[in-house]
Amino acid sequence: FSYSPLHDGSGTVAGMYCTVMETTARVQAERRAALELKLSDALHPLGTPDEVLATAGALLGQELGLCRATYAEVDDTSRAFTVRHQWNANGAHELSRPVYPLDGFGPTLAALMRAGETLVVDDVETDPRCAQCREIFRAEGAAAVLTVPVMRSGRLAGFLSLDRDQPYHWLEADVRFTRETAERTWGALETARAQAELRAERDRARYIFDTMVEGFALLAPDWTILSMNAEGLRIVNKPAGEVIGSNHWALFPEVVNSEAGQMLRRVMEERQAGAIEYRLPEVAGRRGWNEVRAFPTQEGGIAIFFREITSRKRAEEGLRLADQRKDEFLAMLAHELRNPLAPIRNAVSILQLEPAPSTTVRTSRDMIDRQLSHLTRLVDDLLDAGRLTSGKIRIKPQLISFHRVVARAIEATRPAMDARSHQFKLLVPPEDLWVNADETRLAQVLQNLLSNATKFTPVGGEITLAARVESERLYVDVEDNGEGISPLAINNIFELFSQGDGLAASRQSGLGIGLSLARSLVEMHGGSISARSPGTGQGSVFSFELPGAILKTGLPDNDNPDLRSSLAVCMLVVDDNRDAADSLAEILRLLGYRVSTAYDGRTALETAIREKPSAVFLDIGMPDMDGPTVLRAIRALPGGDAIYATAVTGYGVEDERVDRPDFTGFDARLLKPVALEDLQKLLITARL
Repeated sequence: FSYSPLHDGSGTVAGMYCTVMETTARVQAERRAALELKLSDALHPLGTPDEVLATAGALLGQELGLCRATYAEVDDTSRAFTVRHQWNANGAHELSRPVYPLDGFGPTLAALMRAGETLVVDDVETDPRCAQCREIFRAEGAAAVLTVPVMRSGRLAGFLSLDRDQPYHWLEADVRFTRETAERTWGALETARAQAELRAERDRARYIFDTMVEGFALLAPDWTILSMNAEGLRIVNKPAGEVIGSNHWALFPEVVNSEAGQMLRRVMEERQAGAIEYRLPEVAGRRGWNEVRAFPTQEGGIAIFFREITSRKRAEEGLRLADQRKDEFLAMLAHELRNPLAPIRNAVSILQLEPAPSTTVRTSRDMIDRQLSHLTRLVDDLLDAGRLTSGKIRIKPQLISFHRVVARAIEATRPAMDARSHQFKLLVPPEDLWVNADETRLAQVLQNLLSNATKFTPVGGEITLAARVESERLYVDVEDNGEGISPLAINNIFELFSQGDGLAASRQSGLGIGLSLARSLVEMHGGSISARSPGTGQGSVFSFELPGAILKTGLPDNDNPDLRSSLAVCMLVVDDNRDAADSLAEILRLLGYRVSTAYDGRTALETAIREKPSAVFLDIGMPDMDGPTVLRAIRALPGGDAIYATAVTGYGVEDERVDRPDFTGFDARLLKPVALEDLQKLLITARL
């Protein structure tokens, strides 16, 4: 209202002029703007979702004269909503249940909400849309209702619902303000949740960094230490006040020129993670080993994780020394075991060369040969197990005849099969079958599988070895009808020292090494091996496959020609073990060679000067002059370079110790005990 006096011609007030303007919209707008500003200011500093909802609900209720303001979140997939907060004019009270079905207020209201439409009810008693939920509104004391949905990605995410206890005509300004308030409150709610999650994550990270058993430090691009956890401070033995804010290089000058320092600079400059283990110089009584890992940060600095590993390095060094001592022990064990086996094997070979032995001699000779072969194989398996665990076995694949490998394996296991009257079947392709493999190691695989089948197949049982080639892969099956394998035992049948169920007496005749060796050797060839059995007492099948197999005729065969011999060829056998030297010399004599023997290095040199041998068999480990020393002296003699030198040793290729001399200068090597077949092959190869 605006009033102005009206004057007459004499200046006397003769009347009054009054103008009236309708300002409801402007006043309401000002009040809404003031409320929005008040709501924004109130929500801004709040940090938790509960504080946001409580503050917004109270402001709305008091400013709009409500009896109730409700915030709810909707899970549209489960068609339910959860009341997150409810303000009541008569004071807060417990909800009867926090989760309600969305269709509990009727399908009409639920459909409006899902469509994102605002529900405006001036009078619950007269609005037909409330027919199915009127009783619920009466129970809640709601006479007028305004509900604004909150949509996210086209789906109903929540709603803000305002109730009055008397019928009320909701103005368009009320609807607009409520809609804006719902969006603003929901945005503040999401922000508060994100901040709460960040705080929780920060607290978790801080807890982890403060309790982790590893040092952590955060460095700025200028190498300023921004933070370090408790374990890091303990490791560097410095207080936080001295570390935080200091320059890394100034605080730890001993690292500047170290490998660790170089790694840290690389990470800072190249922005690529790095790691290193380095020995600490002695600083302030600290020394030992540290492991350092560094990662670039988004801010341009680096994060460093570090820990003491002195105890671990000491343990590793102890294990390395223990492994070295084990290797030395295995090497010496091989030497000491093979040395006494050598003359026994030679004696058997001599007996085998006898033209007409008696039945008793032949029976005894064959028995000794079988048991000696078994003992030699046990020694070799035991040593091979040690070599495999230390990674010392090496294979030398080449194109070889699979038929020849099979023949070697059968020859080695045939006596045991015959002793148990086994029926053996060999099913291999009639064509020449060639495979890229190490002949000795592949024969060892077959021999182990056949020996295993022989051991667990009863007298009169059947054993079958079958092979086929498919897509240039060799498939081999060794099948028996023996004791079989239980489902429990088949899972670890290829483990080292595993002996199946451990119940049968036959399992006590081995070390549980053969199948483990077979698996390792097959895998070293790039193949795989498996076992299957219907069960105990129903036999078993061991199968393996190898790559690089072909069926082809006409490939060159390396079968040995007939052994040549001549009394014009002189041999020199040198070994400090007289039995080994004499028995090997006797074998060579029976093969038609002229042989001299020597039991020490000096005598060997004298004999070599006198006899001028074409070949020399040298023991490696002799007390006065070892084999390599004797060989160097022989090579220095006139014509010494032409002598074919063979090392006869108890040390295998994988057995040698680090302090053992190498075999440079030798033309060949024979492993004790020397097998007659190996000796004959060597003589043919050397054309002696």
